[in-house]
Amino acid sequence: MSSEKVKILVTGGTGLVGKAIAKIVNTEENRANEEWIFVSSKDADLTDFDATKALFEKYSPTYVIHLAAMVGGLFKNLKYNLDFWRMNIKINDNVLHNAYLHKVKKCVSCLSTCIFPDKTTYPIDETMVHNGPPHDSNFGYAYAKRMIDVQNRAYHKQHGCQFTSVIPTNVYGAHDNYNLEDSHVIPGLIHKCYMAMKKDEPLVVWGTGKPRRQFIYSLDLARLMIWALREYNEIDPIILSVSEDEEISIKEVAELVAKGMGMTKELVFDTTKSDGQFKKTASNDKLRKLRPDFKFTDPSIAIKESCQWFLDNYETCRK
Repeated sequence: MSSEKVKILVTGGTGLVGKAIAKIVNTEENRANEEWIFVSSKDADLTDFDATKALFEKYSPTYVIHLAAMVGGLFKNLKYNLDFWRMNIKINDNVLHNAYLHKVKKCVSCLSTCIFPDKTTYPIDETMVHNGPPHDSNFGYAYAKRMIDVQNRAYHKQHGCQFTSVIPTNVYGAHDNYNLEDSHVIPGLIHKCYMAMKKDEPLVVWGTGKPRRQFIYSLDLARLMIWALREYNEIDPIILSVSEDEEISIKEVAELVAKGMGMTKELVFDTTKSDGQFKKTASNDKLRKLRPDFKFTDPSIAIKESCQWFLDNYETCRK
């Protein structure tokens, strides 16, 4: 990015990742020539082309980080695959086409590891996105996210646009969704632990605790997304994740949550509940080649910080 004055528009700017980017921009990555604009659904309905166009006309962004999406947990996805497809296709098309029309220099969109084929070999890498259908439970959302990669390539081929995407693994941190029915692993465990402590009961973890996952702290993802905006110049997507040897078991995660929340009771594992897939390992070899210096936050520190944020913001957080 040049030293001239630039405006960076962040869609979905009030969510988990948007809030993390705002924090890192304001503390570590502040540059005098950059004006960051964080917008939410209150600022514009991105499923509406004219509303999206008006947003771009209002701010005239030089760069865009596209985070906005219709999201939901497993049960919502199972029930509303068509809605997830239609809403997200509209949002993505409106954002990317307006980025093209308004001559945005670079647009970085955020995808998800759920876009990868359900039947695949591990570790997964960036070349495998389109190698087969995603899991049937959330195919609407997954295919809509995949199509960003298709559109990025098409805009680049036809118009020379510098549109790209990043694929983070499981993100957690402040401003997460802690709804017990609709949350991901770490925020769900944090909320369950809080409720168990209120009742003076142990934290019950579903399954054996043996499955392993790669988690990325929202502040680390923010740092990497800012880097991608400024310095990553490929159209092909890049996986943003800790390496395979930094995978952590659900049992270890639960123990770190219990410690972070100040729970003293022993954990209980409900082995009548399914473990699901044992591993969904993603390769971060591409990232490591480009950023061999990058240090991920120790999960014991990151999870403790996430627990503290939840406790400090319990009354107003999403739950």
